[in-house]
Amino acid sequence: LYNKSNYPPYAGGGGFIMDGPLAKKLHKTSETLELYPIDDVFLGMCLEVLKVSPIGHEGFKTFGIVKNKNSKMNKEPCFFRSMLVVHKLLPPELLQMWDLV
Repeated sequence: LYNKSNYPPYAGGGGFIMDGPLAKKLHKTSETLELYPIDDVFLGMCLEVLKVSPIGHEGFKTFGIVKNKNSKMNKEPCFFRSMLVVHKLLPPELLQMWDLV
């Protein structure tokens, strides 16, 4: 389905931050491209047309977080304070995280 050997740089799913003007440009650009079935990659294709490169941030934990199940740090709000997007937490873990934060 994709005619190039590598995908363009893209933001891994789950969350990203952008300003309003970029969102408007992405909307217009998305209407000029054939829809691609992987949303993350499609966003990267639109960004490529706009000559915008995504930038990684340590607060996005799209592959989950590494934590020792028995660590006291798990109960510290500071452990979670710099995280913006966290994947692979079960509902009870999410509730515990939000209670701490």
